[in-house]
Amino acid sequence: MLNRTNQSSVIKEAINSYLDKGNTDKQDIYTKVVDDLGVPRPTVRRVARDLQTELLEKIKILQTSKSKAIVQSEKDE
Repeated sequence: MLNRTNQSSVIKEAINSYLDKGNTDKQDIYTKVVDDLGVPRPTVRRVARDLQTELLEKIKILQTSKSKAIVQSEKDE
């Protein structure tokens, strides 16, 4: 049995793999991950929520950086 950290990493990789393959149905992705890895569906949902939160935080950082760059660019003009 994997520890929680390793299990989460494996589940995130599986979710990302299905997303990269063009799968867009969330429930279908969950089902495939459950079938492939043999982990409980609630665990997959929890990890998917964690992954979503991480990605949104990264997007927020990038958007902030972009906004700062635009403001700096306007100041330079």
